[in-house]
Amino acid sequence: MKVSELGEFGLIDLLAKMVNFAQDKQIAPKQQLIIGIGDDAAAWHGDALTQLATVDSFIQDVHFSLGITPWNELGWKALAINLSDIAAMGGVPRYALVSLALPDHTELDDVTALYQGMIELAQQSGVAIVGGDTSSAPLVAINITVFGSIRSQDKHILTRSAAKAGEKVAVTGYLGAATAGWEMLTKQLQFDPEASACLKRAFLHPYPRIAEGQLLVDQGVKTAIDISDGLISDLNHICKASQVSARIEVDRVPIQPTVKANFGDRALELALSGGEDYELLFTGSTEVIDKIRTTARCPITVIGEIIADKAGKITLVDSKGNPFNLRKGGWEHFTWRRS
Repeated sequence: MKVSELGEFGLIDLLAKMVNFAQDKQIAPKQQLIIGIGDDAAAWHGDALTQLATVDSFIQDVHFSLGITPWNELGWKALAINLSDIAAMGGVPRYALVSLALPDHTELDDVTALYQGMIELAQQSGVAIVGGDTSSAPLVAINITVFGSIRSQDKHILTRSAAKAGEKVAVTGYLGAATAGWEMLTKQLQFDPEASACLKRAFLHPYPRIAEGQLLVDQGVKTAIDISDGLISDLNHICKASQVSARIEVDRVPIQPTVKANFGDRALELALSGGEDYELLFTGSTEVIDKIRTTARCPITVIGEIIADKAGKITLVDSKGNPFNLRKGGWEHFTWRRS
């Protein structure tokens, strides 16, 4: 059955039943929810904590291709990129609104798979989907707004604008696998089954570093960003916002082992400028980062330092201190490119 056969209100009713059935099993944040899907607006009890809000658009043939993206993975990733923004602020995601535009010929099974992917991640992250909108459009467009908060009144938020000269630059996890997965799928590259599964998962099924973001706050980190546009591009955002510069030792950048094994000399380029890894890039003192290492559930790697120089200037060097040149990379809208 196609969505045009079911109609807008039939589709809304179906999706509402899916969401409500799944969320009946949740305790929090439903405890604060007054009205969810089914009214003109959602309503929930507020609190005295600092509130966070983020919105992202996920547009067919701009952000994703249905030729390489299963519908359930599309739903997962569309929500994940929003949750990653909350993680980068050190917050707790709580509620989500989903606006969905679909071509009339879209299969109903595809839409339910899309929502199953979103619901799966929402349940794992303690997020309630509380409303949204549906409409007809030539291409698939998903717009998700996520609301969150800090955990308690004595906690601060992470920002891009608090990096200080002398701090180290560090990153969670490994880099490069998401863009490597995108290349593998779009160019139909052939790797062994284990490598293929690893790269595909990295691109289609990112897991936002929510717990790690809160750990950074607990340990006193002030500045962080999630790596969506690429390591160098996102570090540039921090440097410009903080009016500082940075020096990065490229040999210390943690390249995902599967990428290193299968992409050779290009592995470093993918790690530096690929994007969509959704790891957390942050700054802090050596002592603070050492404390984070002892409790983090993922690797924490120091890759450079913040220095006092021209705002936004990033210097790349190898292990011997020699300059390293990297072509311009990262994601940027309205330039009609992905590098």
